[in-house]
Parts: sequence; C-alpha cells; structure tokens
Amino acid sequence: MFVEFSAVPYLWEARTQTWVFVDLPEPLAADIAEIPRPRAGFGAVKVEARIGATVWRTSIFPTGGGASYILPIKRAVREEAGVEVGSEVSIILSVLDL
Repeated sequence: MFVEFSAVPYLWEARTQTWVFVDLPEPLAADIAEIPRPRAGFGAVKVEARIGATVWRTSIFPTGGGASYILPIKRAVREEAGVEVGSEVSIILSVLDL
C-alpha cells in the first residue's frame, strides 16, 4: 500500500534528545490501521518513506489517542532532504508489513 500526503514537521522534546515527527492525516491512518498484518511492539507499522529523492525505512507509531500515526524524521534524512521544522513537506509511504 502506498500513501502520499503533505504534513508539517514538528519538534517533540519529551526526552533529552529532540525528535522531529509528522502526523499522518486521520483518513490515511484509518486505512493503514485496517490492513491485516503482524502486530509489532507499540503498534508500530514498518514503512519505507520518501521525501523528494531521499528514501529510508522506519516505522510509524500510533498516536496517544490512536486516531492517527506519527512518522519520525531523523536528522540525517532532514539534512539530506532539506526538511525544516514548521515547513510543509510531501511524503510518500509504502507499508511494508503486508
């Protein structure tokens, strides 16, 4: 399953390290949640993500309320793809847990 969406990266500073995430739109998250697949820890779903020409494998994680998923964007990816916190980016996800 491929999904494409735009989102605004934001900071999460709940730990000593700073993490950057984007939220998946709820309708896309609902479609992903319905895919039959093996369950991983914390409800994680393995994905391949693309921003521009930058591609990486990671997992998306359910939000606290479970209505959506969050996608972490690590520093190396942000630097390579030119992603800035607060500036909208286009993302393509491929769900790998099929």
